[in-house]
Amino acid sequence: MPPAVTIEWIVSVAAFCFAGSLTPGPNNLMLLASGVNYGFARTLPHILGVVLGYALLLSVMGLGLGRAFVAFPLAHVALKIAGGGYLAWLAWKIANSGPAQVEHYKAGRPFTFVQAAAFQWVNVKGVLVAISALAAFTSPQAPGATLPALVAIAALASCVSAVTWAAFGSGLSRWISHPRVLRPFNVGMALLLLASLWPMLS
Repeated sequence: MPPAVTIEWIVSVAAFCFAGSLTPGPNNLMLLASGVNYGFARTLPHILGVVLGYALLLSVMGLGLGRAFVAFPLAHVALKIAGGGYLAWLAWKIANSGPAQVEHYKAGRPFTFVQAAAFQWVNVKGVLVAISALAAFTSPQAPGATLPALVAIAALASCVSAVTWAAFGSGLSRWISHPRVLRPFNVGMALLLLASLWPMLS
């Protein structure tokens, strides 16, 4: 085992990644809403997009993109504006996409793999967590060891989190499948998604 990757390092990275992945955020709220509205099976491409998209984001940032945000603060501001605008649009879609009949709504389209993977690049929370993880846990002396290990642990944490939130939403669907309950739920998810913008944009 390379000197930079120790048992203590793995435990610390795992604790950081699982805490960052499992806590409520845009990805998890959208996975919860997708599980409720479309079921777990139809949410699987969304789950895979989140996991692999975030792993790619972390890898690319670890290879140098993360330093660009530090060197060019305006790029970070642009990311916040773009990510905030996109999240606001998604919140509007979630709040207003539920039609009168649940059967018609379930015939709608959940996030595709590509959409979910692309979203990671404008998810401000994910980008900030990635920058923090790279700053705290990668070693300039052993980048070949620390970056792949960090990406692997982060991908595992992201997978566990995505599956958990989507499965929880799918389990909830039997209790809130009536249109009179589903619509308020979707509006509530949209409001929570908007609320998640506050700490990221402040």
